[in-house]
Amino acid sequence: MATNRVKQIHEFGQSIWLDFIDRKIMDSGELQKLIDEDGVRGITSNPAIFEKAISSSSDYDEDIKKLAKEDKSNEDIFYGLAVSDIQRAADLFKPVYEEEVKGADGYVSLEVSPFLALDTEGTIQQARELWKAVDRENVMIKIPGTAPGLAAIQTAISEGININVTLLFGLDRYEAVTNAYISGLEARVAAGQPIDGIASVASFFLSRIDVMVDPLLDEKGAPELKAQVAIASARKAYEIYKRVFNGERFAKLKEKGAKPQRLLWASTSSKNPDIPDTKYVEELIGPNTVDTVPMETLVAFRDHGVAENRLENDLDKATATLEKLKSVGIDIDQITQKLEDEGIEKFNKPYEKLLAAIDTQKKALETA
Repeated sequence: MATNRVKQIHEFGQSIWLDFIDRKIMDSGELQKLIDEDGVRGITSNPAIFEKAISSSSDYDEDIKKLAKEDKSNEDIFYGLAVSDIQRAADLFKPVYEEEVKGADGYVSLEVSPFLALDTEGTIQQARELWKAVDRENVMIKIPGTAPGLAAIQTAISEGININVTLLFGLDRYEAVTNAYISGLEARVAAGQPIDGIASVASFFLSRIDVMVDPLLDEKGAPELKAQVAIASARKAYEIYKRVFNGERFAKLKEKGAKPQRLLWASTSSKNPDIPDTKYVEELIGPNTVDTVPMETLVAFRDHGVAENRLENDLDKATATLEKLKSVGIDIDQITQKLEDEGIEKFNKPYEKLLAAIDTQKKALETA
């Protein structure tokens, strides 16, 4: 039997997590099959994923009915449904979490409300509540890596909460996130608390960068850089990762059992039909990283992907690509800020739609 292509990725030190969750995938045994056969080692979720899961099936109707009778708000009903799914998924991934190197993988991520993306205190409060509600050591709470999110990330880490930092597009912000993580660990050490059980990832978004930059490259007369800027940015982010987590400051924490905050590649489906559907996976396979892929990208890679360690290929070219952007008058920092703003909006809309769908179902059930 041929070696599974997705499973091969793990041989190069990268973990594949699935960017999808619903009840059907767990009820049918498909998720367990993905763990066993494809070597999937974790799951990420977001408001858009839950909106599709809850709106497109009747799997959640009974629970909505039950929670509605308890006079809960639409948001409380949603998190009641989501926490239940996340707990089930976390239990399925527990054997991965408890492998020889405990805590290396097996994590399931649940996001704070996208309405809190610019609210530091609200984010901290909800991160605590969700962490307590899920009550699984292999869960990660997702916090957007916005400027107000940095203090929330630091506080959550200092309180021993595993964090998946999401919505990262720019290199300066990514480095600020690594600092928030390390500062959180340092605060925990200063308080006499253990740090060896804490895990975090920093989710760097890829394809959306190229979607925004590529049309500008045509305008500025640099079409040869199309479909290259996201990969170049990711490679430069990995350089920052290596510098920070091999540095003296982190070394002191490592002695106490701290784990580096791994880079996670997100938004890995190809949005442009002219770009190969496995590009954002193949180009960035490398050690001590995570790649979260939607189901269609996983299926595509299983069919025709090539697993090789390419993450640190062409580093000079990555530097030159970002320099060329500057020289033709494209401000990458302005673009990444715009992507962050749009990213918040892209999660707010499905979340609003989700709460409205729950409200509609709740009222229909009340009428019935």
